[in-house]
Amino acid sequence: MTTEPIPDHLDLYQHPGHLLRRAQQISVALFYDELGTELTPVQYAILSRLAEHPGIDQVSLAGLAAIDTSTGATVCVRLEEKGLLERKVIPHNRRQRALTITPAGVRLLAELEAGAQRLRDRLLAPLAPAERRKFMALLTKLVDGNNAQSRVPLASPGTGDG
Repeated sequence: MTTEPIPDHLDLYQHPGHLLRRAQQISVALFYDELGTELTPVQYAILSRLAEHPGIDQVSLAGLAAIDTSTGATVCVRLEEKGLLERKVIPHNRRQRALTITPAGVRLLAELEAGAQRLRDRLLAPLAPAERRKFMALLTKLVDGNNAQSRVPLASPGTGDG
């Protein structure tokens, strides 16, 4: 009995979505290897974006990290419980909270910086330097070009929308 080769359109490893999912699995595993378990990847994303946008509200911060607002709110509560950020009611809009990173949050991000660089290096290690630049450019183009199709599109800084 001979088996026919699987046509490319049926081969799971010829589907970009499957390969992107596998790359995400690998990225998360390497994240914990290099940065430890103090933060999850989403907590790291929120905290690092907050460091760049102090005083931002939770909804806008979630948009900058490309996560849904309910997840963003939950992550902010966890980070506040860890003493890494502060949430304060915005006087002119009592339904929103303004966020600031605490000194402990700043210290933690600084401590994780070397691990974040090692993570990047390990993820891209199979590629030659020119391939790394091209891969990052193409990956950015793919993500930017499909942003509107995301369940949670990345928001532009200062706009609060996608």
